[in-house]
Amino acid sequence: MATDGFAPAKINISLHVTGRRPDGYHLLDSLVVFADVGDRLRLRLAPEPLLSVTGPMAKGVPTGADNLVLRAAAVMGITAEITLEKHLPAAAGIGGGSSDAAACLRALSEMCRQPVPSDVSALGADVPVCLVARAARMRGIGEEVVPLDGLPTLDAVLVNPGVPVSTPAIFRRLAQRANPAMPAHLPDWPDAASLINWLKAQRNDLQVAAIAEAPVVANVLQEISSTRHCALARMSGSGATCFGLYPDAASAARAAQALRAAHPGWWVQATRLS
Repeated sequence: MATDGFAPAKINISLHVTGRRPDGYHLLDSLVVFADVGDRLRLRLAPEPLLSVTGPMAKGVPTGADNLVLRAAAVMGITAEITLEKHLPAAAGIGGGSSDAAACLRALSEMCRQPVPSDVSALGADVPVCLVARAARMRGIGEEVVPLDGLPTLDAVLVNPGVPVSTPAIFRRLAQRANPAMPAHLPDWPDAASLINWLKAQRNDLQVAAIAEAPVVANVLQEISSTRHCALARMSGSGATCFGLYPDAASAARAAQALRAAHPGWWVQATRLS
């Protein structure tokens, strides 16, 4: 018996850092959506756990027991042979490893008709929202996830300059750790344009720290902003992946083509976010 899983890129279209707990964990309030690009998994039950990594972003991905996919299988108490086809860059602020782990949990749960454990926080703060894998508001340290129905689909371009960014390093650089949250009650956005206009008044509180850690992030944001019809450019998560939002899929596709031509070494993907 074998099954497949899809691990979409997680995009923080807003990310407010609202405080820090006594144990050092930061409190967040984030609007999270998922792309139609991501990694793919192939799983089958096996006597011993085994992971192989393929795909264009496979280089440097660990295949030992510390890989989040194998750790997710261990949380389920299931041994499996897993092939992970990597299309998302690592340490990129788009939840690649967390989404892989969540996809593994979902696939094994379906294949073995076994529920996912209620607490998967040991796998990482982004795993609960990645389990939902659709638009959601994420609060606390990531454990409070409220799915959002009816969020307009966004046409976007994702850009990563190939520079890995350490999340702990970004948080260490934060100058202000107690910032305003998003409004308690989110609007009902009738269309993508209204959502984009609302997002312009929101923030990614890690963006300034990420630029200090990896100055190329500022360059990426400037290059995205300069593309035709870009309505908003912002960093996702702790970076270095940034996104641009566009009025339609054709505009996003043209922007992606222009960015690839100008920066052939960058990872550039036109996508839809929902």
